[in-house]
Amino acid sequence: MANTGTFERVLEEVESLPLEQQEDLLGLVHRRLVDSRREALAGIIKEARTDYHAGKGKRGSVDDLLKDLRE
Repeated sequence: MANTGTFERVLEEVESLPLEQQEDLLGLVHRRLVDSRREALAGIIKEARTDYHAGKGKRGSVDDLLKDLRE
């Protein structure tokens, strides 16, 4: 972690909150992480589709994929 001091201060601040607020904060942070991961995945999918339509990809079976990975 880049800034342990900041992390520790934030953690202490969170621990000073009532339990209900800690739970609300946890839910909020979790939802934001899920949204961030979803956006990142959407970007990867968009890039993969663009590459595929540009002829940079290929179709095949799982066996074909494994064969290509071994080469």
